[in-house]
Amino acid sequence: MPQTDPAINAPEKLQALKRLASHVLNALLPPQCPSCSALVEEVGMLCGDCWKQVDFLTPPMCSACGLPFAFEVEGDAGDVLCGACVRARPPYDRARAVMIYGDFSRKLVLAFKHADRTDTGPGLARWMARTGRELTLDADIITPVALHWTRLFQRRYNQAALLAGVLGRETGVPVVQDLLIRKRKTPPQGRLGAAGRRRNLKGAFRFNARHLETVKGKRVLLVDDVLTTGATASASAVVLLRAGARAVDVLTLARVVRTT
Repeated sequence: MPQTDPAINAPEKLQALKRLASHVLNALLPPQCPSCSALVEEVGMLCGDCWKQVDFLTPPMCSACGLPFAFEVEGDAGDVLCGACVRARPPYDRARAVMIYGDFSRKLVLAFKHADRTDTGPGLARWMARTGRELTLDADIITPVALHWTRLFQRRYNQAALLAGVLGRETGVPVVQDLLIRKRKTPPQGRLGAAGRRRNLKGAFRFNARHLETVKGKRVLLVDDVLTTGATASASAVVLLRAGARAVDVLTLARVVRTT
């Protein structure tokens, strides 16, 4: 009787061990809703009540910045621009986000970003993988928005880098975590408008020169947690394009949608 090569079954055995470990962990520490801590079936999953509170972004939307339209679009909805993008198209090709940044999503994002709820990262990144499937299919490289080293020291992790890492594993797209370097510590942007944010970020990013050949002619998917005015995404995209990237798309967990 022929002997089975142990190496052939090694990946299957590893997957089986991972599944077993996951079942044991779930039995000892049942997964909880990242918002209200109610018990759920899988890590990162929202409970039914919290799920209803998420304002997911769906078409029709601006084909460039991803701003949702409050009206139906006639004809080809895949090539319609909002007023802002008609006036001045951003340097990135497409921006997409999972949900509107509102009262409920803000709690999720801030807990993940500032309250050490990194356990929610994989679930959030899987939402991004589903929302951004069109972008990941076109992407050659995934990279996160850079965090200044002082903030990284204070926070202990870059939330955009965590999302990018999971997104890469989910989609199979290579992740280069340090394409961008934040060379200047910028003041917090929470109270700044669009123009103020652009001034604040001027010269804040540079390209990591050791990756010049890696990025040349490639389509880069830039990952961040929230898109507010697009200033950070635009500043990062300009640096990547100047370094030789063919195009840049942007994928975020949430985005601000102003009603006035």
